[in-house]
Amino acid sequence: MTSQRPLPADDFGIYYVLAECTDHYDTCPVNEADENQPHFQGVTGLRNLGNTCYMNAILQCLGSISPLVEYFLSGKYITALQKDCTEVATAFAYVMTDMWLGDSECVSPEIFRSALGNLYPAFTKETQQDAQEFLIYVLNELHEALKKYHRRRSYEKGSIPRCCRKVMASESSIITQLFEGQLNYSIMCLKCESCTYKNEVFTVLSLPIPSEYECSLQDCLQWFFQQDTLTWNNQIHCSFCETKQETAVRASISKAPKIMIFHLKRFDILGTMKRKLRTDIHYPLINLDLTPYICPVFRKHPKYNLCAVVNHFGDLDGGHYTAFCKNSVTQAWYSFDDTRVSEIPDTSVQTATAYLLFYSCQPFSIPIKKCKS
Repeated sequence: MTSQRPLPADDFGIYYVLAECTDHYDTCPVNEADENQPHFQGVTGLRNLGNTCYMNAILQCLGSISPLVEYFLSGKYITALQKDCTEVATAFAYVMTDMWLGDSECVSPEIFRSALGNLYPAFTKETQQDAQEFLIYVLNELHEALKKYHRRRSYEKGSIPRCCRKVMASESSIITQLFEGQLNYSIMCLKCESCTYKNEVFTVLSLPIPSEYECSLQDCLQWFFQQDTLTWNNQIHCSFCETKQETAVRASISKAPKIMIFHLKRFDILGTMKRKLRTDIHYPLINLDLTPYICPVFRKHPKYNLCAVVNHFGDLDGGHYTAFCKNSVTQAWYSFDDTRVSEIPDTSVQTATAYLLFYSCQPFSIPIKKCKS
């Protein structure tokens, strides 16, 4: 049961003022109280290029994932680059290098925005974009630039139940190795009770929010993975009955990624009605248990720890994005609000503005840069 308390206050007004002030900074503001503080690797602000807070928040979160950062800092990406699509991956490497090896308090992601904007012009305009959609574009483009081809095998067989078999991808990259998971849908005809299976690859799992006021991340997961009955216009054709029938569909995870990204579906559109769900969703910082949702034979890494959060302030027509990221060097949490960076206690990571959650099933080590010969 969830408590019927008032909706959490949205203090977007404060962030709107901050965003307006920082949209066109040419230099990084200096906080006098932080002048004598050491500059840690990966604790670097990003300049706002005109409503690019959505991009900055995503770059900060990706920059907190050590295996991904190390892949670029070590130069491994260079040998994997595809000839026709090197610009985005190279620009991403430049940003990660500036954030982790530079000595500036903040850097400009202009080169990366320009590279991605050549493919998707919307990102070069000074208009607000959705951070989740931007993340998917970035992951897709990095995968396309770094993918390697393999001989395709249809399924892992042997003693593995048919419902839990994994499709073996014909392409792999650092993106698929870290972020790619697989859902398995069991589809049962409610008339003849025959069962078929369908697999679907994902990098971001979009979760429904079952309450308008307060709930937990586990509530969202249970809602997503519960059995759904398809009736009326949603009936599915049954190959055994040779006609459309009511069906029961249930999803499970047949491949759990090393980095699990949850998209909390706060933006609700019903016909012409639009609204943002400001539900206070409680999510654990450590030991998120995914065991109930993973196919039993693949429960290798069922528990995950939070490593980054994207927050959204405002509504559907305008807003501001920030990020919370755990740094692998200091093991501390930091708040990234464009050029403004500050250390925060663990207790401040849980907020009612969370929009994207990044979890890892393995602890991160400090990224190792390429050694000079």
